[in-house]
Amino acid sequence: MVRSAAFTTQGRLHTKDIEAFLIPTLLSDTNLFLWVDLENPTPEETKFYLEDVFHFHPLSIEDCVTESPSPKVEEYTPKEGDLFTPYLFMVIHAVDYSRADGVFATNELNFFLGKNFLVTYHVRPIKGLSQVAERCLRSNVHIARAPDRLAYALLDVIVDNYKPALDELALEIATLEERIFQDAGSAVLNDILKIKKEVIHLRQIIGPQREVLSRFAAGEFKLIRAHLVPYYRDVYDGLFHINELAQSYADSLTGILQVYLSMSANKTGELIKPLTLITVITTPVMVVGTWYGMNFHNMPELAHGYWVIVTLTLLTTAGIYLYFKHRKWL
Repeated sequence: MVRSAAFTTQGRLHTKDIEAFLIPTLLSDTNLFLWVDLENPTPEETKFYLEDVFHFHPLSIEDCVTESPSPKVEEYTPKEGDLFTPYLFMVIHAVDYSRADGVFATNELNFFLGKNFLVTYHVRPIKGLSQVAERCLRSNVHIARAPDRLAYALLDVIVDNYKPALDELALEIATLEERIFQDAGSAVLNDILKIKKEVIHLRQIIGPQREVLSRFAAGEFKLIRAHLVPYYRDVYDGLFHINELAQSYADSLTGILQVYLSMSANKTGELIKPLTLITVITTPVMVVGTWYGMNFHNMPELAHGYWVIVTLTLLTTAGIYLYFKHRKWL
């Protein structure tokens, strides 16, 4: 699906759902800003828009259509023979957390940001992108005055959508904290390890994404106008806070895991303790029984000392039992 719209420099909608053959004409008009959103496009649509219309560098097109595990940003400046104008290519990941599945779903969003155009490419629908599109189409909201402003709005929505996912994760961790005191079984351990894995996955996404946004926050790119740099810095700060939350969740899960292991060790100790006590208490009986269970040819003490041996065995066993009672081991 392809969505397209042209806006004036005041951010007002000029035209939308543009016919494909008109896009090159509108792109050449410096008084207009063009946004083309490609959602799960066909190979023919991808080739037409990315190669034939905008003439993007082949490497950036390859990175766009191939799923990238890590966010990144690259600046492309035309050399002799290149047909494209200077642009930034950026890969960002949006996330969503499902408590039912217990996993973070990631959606990749690719940006081609030029002086008077923004091309976004993604395979699956992204929460928040449609909201930004609706805001752009309203005549009283002027966030589409320039591609760098619209790119900021999209990044801001993506980072804001991390927060509900983290709230769901916090509830899941709180549930785990209650469960380990109710039933510290293997199912709880599996859930702890599963969620801990997802938190590590989240941090692996946020880390590179912070590096990407830090370059925008530092004003590194000329295509981002100076007065918008503080806005990108605000998005970076929000992502930094989210990274700190993810770190605190990882620490909480580590603590929960340690509590679980301690409780399991205590349960094992409680199980072994009575078995050990039974073994020690019955040791005199086993020693005497083993000794007199041997096949001797002549054991004269059995003729006169049977009751003495039985009494000695019972007294020794009772002595050990009373000693354990005195030490409060029983």
